[in-house]
Amino acid sequence: MERFAVTGGAGFLGINLVRYLLARGHAVTSLDISPFDYDDCCDDVRIVTGDIRDPAAVADAMTDATMVVHCAAALPLYSREDIFSTDVDGTRNVLAAAEAAGVKRAIHVSSTAVYGVPDHHPIFEDDKQIGVGAYGEAKILAEEVCLEFRAKGMCVPILRPKSFIGPERLGVFAMLYDWAKDGRGFPMIGSGNNRYQLLDVEDLCEAIYLTATLDEGIANDTFNIGAEKFTTMKEDFQAVLDDAGFGKKIRSFPARPVIWTLKILEAMKLSPLYKWVYETACEDSFVSIDKARKVLDFVPKYSNKDALIRNYRWYLENIEKIRSSSGISHRVPWKQGVLGLVKKFF
Repeated sequence: MERFAVTGGAGFLGINLVRYLLARGHAVTSLDISPFDYDDCCDDVRIVTGDIRDPAAVADAMTDATMVVHCAAALPLYSREDIFSTDVDGTRNVLAAAEAAGVKRAIHVSSTAVYGVPDHHPIFEDDKQIGVGAYGEAKILAEEVCLEFRAKGMCVPILRPKSFIGPERLGVFAMLYDWAKDGRGFPMIGSGNNRYQLLDVEDLCEAIYLTATLDEGIANDTFNIGAEKFTTMKEDFQAVLDDAGFGKKIRSFPARPVIWTLKILEAMKLSPLYKWVYETACEDSFVSIDKARKVLDFVPKYSNKDALIRNYRWYLENIEKIRSSSGISHRVPWKQGVLGLVKKFF
């Protein structure tokens, strides 16, 4: 039986992965700066509360581990300093501690943010990396750290997932779910006819598990991970409004004035939406998953629509718990600011 050390184990991806691994009979250690507050599996997980920037905490989390999955990262909403120290220095700490502990494999969860805003689609693993903002730049540097350890003989699979959703995911998606729940329509930046690929967190957990269990010669590579089936942004998000059952529709607005308005609101701290969200929401964004399909035999279970509806229904079932949550993470609904007033007009 493998013992998996999961960094960011109390986060959205982390808890879904922890449950996924426990269901398959593995031992799990969670390392996270946030409390591990999941009653359903607290007794089955070794919990280390600490920062991946703290070598001592990371070393503690490696005790008896045979496998590492590095999920922890600072969100784009954090300061540039925190993003770089967490995503780059923290990644180096994790891999160095894994190497020192004799861990045989460390899986790094990166992001398609490493591609920036490309001029073609689909995007392939060997396409140019152009980080946009501190988050994208730090993700590229974190991958370079992974390649350093891979060159030294460690097996370090790198996964680049699209934006992933599912149980426990809130953040910016909570705005859509909140408006749908209350019988409101939802605004779309631009026409909404762009294709924007998402990913269900269960499919990401499956991809992680494949790179953990397949032969090292197969897994020790870099893979794009995303939904196989997706349509346009407008059509996929409309599925949530349809599921809500109020007959409301996605409404399109000209991209340029909306983006400039959101820039001003962000600068005034009146909107939770940051540059990466509002400047890419009206653009095509999808990657090729052919390599993961062929090499890992990865077969996504959920389409964009399936993933959004599954996440929305989880939101409805957990609304009372959600209302009492706070902070800045994907596990809590971000404060809507002035956008909460705009909701009244939909």
